Amino acid sequence: MTDVEIVARVERRRKWTPEQKAALMSEVAAEGGRVAPVARRHRISESLLYNWRAAWRAAASAAMDDITSFVPVGMIAAPEPMRAERPEPTDNAGDTIEIVLPDGILLRVGPVVDEVALSRVLRSLRAAP
Repeated sequence: MTDVEIVARVERRRKWTPEQKAALMSEVAAEGGRVAPVARRHRISESLLYNWRAAWRAAASAAMDDITSFVPVGMIAAPEPMRAERPEPTDNAGDTIEIVLPDGILLRVGPVVDEVALSRVLRSLRAAP
């Protein structure tokens, strides 16, 4: 006759920490994705490992969706202000503006002039006695 062992006690449900689950999932990955050898080695149900793997894949997929749907943007440095290109100076007399001031001073301004410098000249001419 064959000996039969009967286990009369019921094991309590084990609690798994995230670190333990990660270690078991690493083992499954090292086995080439095969769940059965890892389940046998640790005496746990294959379905438990399948459920954990499915949950981790879903969480990873959701995390990727969050990353692709929102990308934070920041400014590294303030952009330099845009500067308009000045036209090349020409010797055409038609491009010159003549300004006759009330005291008879004639001021000729070419097409390429710095506005700040021109206003400084005009202010100094007004202030002159």
